[in-house]
Amino acid sequence: MNKLKLLMCLIALTIISYSISFSQETRTMPSVKVKNLKGETIDTKSFSNDGKPFVICFWATWCSPCIIEQNTFNEVYDKWQEETGVKIISISIDDTRSSKKVAPFVKGRKWKFEFYLDENSNFKRAMNAGHPPHSFLVNGNGEIVWEHSGFAPGDEEELYTEIKKLINNNSEGSNSK
Repeated sequence: MNKLKLLMCLIALTIISYSISFSQETRTMPSVKVKNLKGETIDTKSFSNDGKPFVICFWATWCSPCIIEQNTFNEVYDKWQEETGVKIISISIDDTRSSKKVAPFVKGRKWKFEFYLDENSNFKRAMNAGHPPHSFLVNGNGEIVWEHSGFAPGDEEELYTEIKKLINNNSEGSNSK
């Protein structure tokens, strides 16, 4: 009898896990107001890259791994853009007290991405991002297809592999139509 109960529990868990994986909705970009470095308000729902993928990176000036990540992405960004057309959008979660130093911080490092300020972390919460750095890969339809928390050397290669998979899947899909 105990073996039968165990078998029934295993079957139930299997069914539940399959239903959870099939019932998960596609996550899309939420609509939250952020500011660009000029102080203009932008709706995050409008983030796009002409049908190509883009990366959203949450970071802060006080976060050492974030700065390493941004520096690393900056080193490979030209190559990534040339090969895939990907765009990186960096979202500073520095609060209102420290957000004034984000623009000079970015300019001094000559980082080439788009930068926005999420001073109250509303966008960070809407994306369900953990501690920075936290990155998301978004496809050309605005669907979040991959995410990664933290940064260690080599993580950029994992992200680039995911970008290339996404580009290859899109080009195969367009060739078959």
